[in-house]
Amino acid sequence: MANLLYLTQRLPYPPIKGEKIRPLQILKYLAQSFDVYVGCLIDDPSDAQHIPTIAALAKDIHVASMDRRLNRITCLTGLMTGESLSVTFFRDRGLSRWVRNVVETVRPEVIFVNSGNMAPYILDLPRTGLRLTDLADVDSEKWRAYAETTPGPMRFVYRREWRKVAALERRIATECDLSSFVSEPEAALFRTLHPDCADRIRGVSSGVDHRYFDPGHGFAPVYDITRPNFVFTGTMDYKPNIDAVVWFARDILKLIRRDLPQAQFHIVGNAPAPEVQRLAGEPGVFVTGRVPDVRPYVAHATAGVAPMLIARGIQNKVLEAMSLARPTVVTTGALEGIAARPGREVVLADTADDFAAACISLARDGDRFGIGAAARSRILEHYDWAATLRGFDDILHPQRAPAFAGLP
Repeated sequence: MANLLYLTQRLPYPPIKGEKIRPLQILKYLAQSFDVYVGCLIDDPSDAQHIPTIAALAKDIHVASMDRRLNRITCLTGLMTGESLSVTFFRDRGLSRWVRNVVETVRPEVIFVNSGNMAPYILDLPRTGLRLTDLADVDSEKWRAYAETTPGPMRFVYRREWRKVAALERRIATECDLSSFVSEPEAALFRTLHPDCADRIRGVSSGVDHRYFDPGHGFAPVYDITRPNFVFTGTMDYKPNIDAVVWFARDILKLIRRDLPQAQFHIVGNAPAPEVQRLAGEPGVFVTGRVPDVRPYVAHATAGVAPMLIARGIQNKVLEAMSLARPTVVTTGALEGIAARPGREVVLADTADDFAAACISLARDGDRFGIGAAARSRILEHYDWAATLRGFDDILHPQRAPAFAGLP
């Protein structure tokens, strides 16, 4: 088989957050047709036990350890070098040496990079074949949104990051054979920013493991299911998730509890930031931290909630709740890139009043319109990973793949 170098920010296992879920599925897809050399970092010591799981998919693997707290300090060197702080955060000398060695000795026919932050590892090295970068989201737009909504000195940090990340994205678009994104809307946005590279920009939708997120598994309850329970899942040191749960806990839940005093809000996800931890002091709010399995929390929820104020790409939390046949209340941002019909497969609400009213209705009347069942059907129809990742076939396997015609 041909050789492929695969770089991703973090060890893509366990698949408990977006930056691991999509890279893991892509790795499995690539390992079917290539001898894969995997390079990544690891910032959670508990993840080290899973290295053999990824090594089993690879011809060779290099996992660089990093200390998140230390890297937050050392990444400030980017202020002196003129680089994005995101790039310097993920820089590791040992990984750089390993990547260079693979490129020079193995000469991989394909280099597949997950996230723009990892692209600098290969951009200045000699070309050996195809280069694909799965940017997933237009990160520069996320930093721009932070800059526009954050007061004080951090606004200037975010503004600088926006410009530096945008410059890196421009280089990726120009120098790589394909820049891919988790949805066609995200790809379309990138095309407007780089119209001269439009033919090398593509949306390849994320999917969901609907066999794993299957309501038929019959999960035991993990909270009092006689009460209305609303559930949010995600990595809880990620700013868009922090903003979302703070808004729900402090504004939306208060409106819900006026009518339903027993209502509870469960924030389920690892690494809760201090702002999130403080929410546990609010009436009816529970912050779990990392749990062994998010499925029981979602499977018994009155509704999954995704009150995203800032969102990029596809929200895995929404796909997972839909796959578990739960009605899910979302903002417009949280629905972007997901082909679900508001009022039929999800519930759309963009204000605190509307969001609370939707949650109250689901708690009082149940899922009387069958939104959860319709959501599960939508997932089975359009979000199977094996189908979505065929969007790479024409460039990786041109001899056997039809011309790419987009995904539903």
